[in-house]
Amino acid sequence: MGNEGKGTIFKRKDERYLLYLPVRVVDDSMFPLKCEGSMPVKVSFCPNDGKLVIEKWKEEET
Repeated sequence: MGNEGKGTIFKRKDERYLLYLPVRVVDDSMFPLKCEGSMPVKVSFCPNDGKLVIEKWKEEET
């Protein structure tokens, strides 16, 4: 099962940040976000927990 792996976050020259997720994690059948190309996501964090949360973006959140 690939529910854990080492990812990377980095800053590009155009001042954007990218988050790399390992293929074996995203391709795992239990991975909650199914994506064929790109998809909008909601990113949030809680400073006290030190955790980053990535969720599928819901249209009503615009």
